[in-house]
Amino acid sequence: MKKKSWMLLLTLVLVIGTVLAGCGSAEETATTDSGNTTEQGTTDNGTAAEPAATDANLAADQTLHLNLSAEPPTLDPAQAQDSQANTALRFMYEGLATIDADGNPAPGAAESWDVSEDGLTYTFHMREGATWSNGDPVTANDFVFAWERVLSPETVPAPVYAYQLYYINGAEDFNTGKTTDFSKVGVKAVDEKTLEVTLTNPTPYFLGLTSFYTYYPVHKASVEASDAWAADPSTMVTNGPFTLTTWTPGSELSWTKNDKYWDAANIKLTNVTASVVNSGATETASYQGGEIDYAGAPTGEIPTDQIQPLSQQLPDEFKLTDIASTYYYEFNTKAKPFDNVKIRKAFAMAIDRQSLIDNVTKAGQTPAFGFVPTSIAGLNNQSFRDTHPDSEYFKEDAAQAKQLLEEGMKEEGYTTLPPVTLLYNTSENHQKLALAIADMWKKNLGVDIQTKNEEWSVFLESRKTGNFQVARAGWSADYNDPMTYMDMFVSGGGNNNTGYADPAYDKLIDEAYKGGNDLEKRMQDMADAEKMLIQDNMVIMPVYYYTQASLTKPYLKGVTTDFSGAINFTRAYLEEH
Repeated sequence: MKKKSWMLLLTLVLVIGTVLAGCGSAEETATTDSGNTTEQGTTDNGTAAEPAATDANLAADQTLHLNLSAEPPTLDPAQAQDSQANTALRFMYEGLATIDADGNPAPGAAESWDVSEDGLTYTFHMREGATWSNGDPVTANDFVFAWERVLSPETVPAPVYAYQLYYINGAEDFNTGKTTDFSKVGVKAVDEKTLEVTLTNPTPYFLGLTSFYTYYPVHKASVEASDAWAADPSTMVTNGPFTLTTWTPGSELSWTKNDKYWDAANIKLTNVTASVVNSGATETASYQGGEIDYAGAPTGEIPTDQIQPLSQQLPDEFKLTDIASTYYYEFNTKAKPFDNVKIRKAFAMAIDRQSLIDNVTKAGQTPAFGFVPTSIAGLNNQSFRDTHPDSEYFKEDAAQAKQLLEEGMKEEGYTTLPPVTLLYNTSENHQKLALAIADMWKKNLGVDIQTKNEEWSVFLESRKTGNFQVARAGWSADYNDPMTYMDMFVSGGGNNNTGYADPAYDKLIDEAYKGGNDLEKRMQDMADAEKMLIQDNMVIMPVYYYTQASLTKPYLKGVTTDFSGAINFTRAYLEEH
């Protein structure tokens, strides 16, 4: 078979084509409730798609009011790495493909594509009439320029998500400096309306990846005109449904409908405003007071002690859903005392996850003993966790944890453990959990833990530069396949903040990349890698698989949430109320 049908069939069989804002999350994020059974994606947290808006029921004022619990560290698609930036960038940019309300890849900046018989060559046909917000046509060259910028070793700071383009033939060699000739990378503009992409290996979820922000195009003239182009609304030229109107740091962002967007007729919102308030209590109060139309994850948070009351008080507005996302702590394996694997294991085994869920987070999460969430697809329409249970990796056992700690301290020559600081990003919910875990470590291991919080952008930088011992982390799926979790920890990986580097692990991931249509071997390679990551080395300490709590006003329609918890407001609209 050829053309789109080949790829779409594989995508449906593997149930993996949906790309979300995987990436690190500032707040609570969710998966498609209840382990997402291997469905690709859902609409409105699991409900059926809503009927299209009609002019008769639209509110006169189509201004959507939101809150962001953290300011996006950047609005440069090449530098983005978190859920806040993902939400903002979705308003402003569009990739070759988008993700439709059913979670499937759909035409975006490309109106169609062909796929070769061997699954290696994609030919994208650019959409007629697609323009940038300044009126310039969107061309194949815009994607070539953007992708070269992501991969170029000269881009500063180095994009942490460059590895998401390694599926493209020659991309890794160019990014790592093995070649300086970008023409050897498998992406070229055949002409202004045709983009040809050649992959290293068949990748059934590649179409979904082209909707991810690292694959977005950028406007070459604007980028080259100013180093600060992505921080100033007046210099930001975009190709999505909205343009950034204002950005008041620490206070507010706002967007206006882009009338030059190719599908502007189906964009009902005229304006979007987002306050930046890092308080779940304030955000929830603003929602209840009618100041914002949506509250909770993934853009903000609802305080844990309000989840139960709100679910009872506002049953038609409150939603609690499972999502493909994992809450964990990551150890800096190069920093004392966590350069000792026995000490890392002791800390992971010395907490009671179910107790944390019942008494602290209070949102029905599932205790995690692995990294890949229950909702990520595996073989034969089963969850990856069904065929590779995480219960085999380690057990909670305070007595054994204490023994391992003593053995690790003896190996390192410690009579007392060096001071330990637990780092988390500013958030009421993260603080509650950090204090509870620190208390468990004190009780079960006899160690005193200092806790420290940092604002989101500072926190990301601390993790990136290794300026931590143990830090809170969260990861949402970028696509529905275990690889979106497992390739994070390859040696030198852009999102690998732990310092972990193991050639044996790298080999397993490389073999999984090359697995092609040998699905059973691919899954086994990734399961072996996860075992190495956690059971053998305890590079990270899994805590739970997320749920996502949110509040949506009854008059706000057309909001879609995919299996990873990423949210899309671009086709939303407000009814009369």
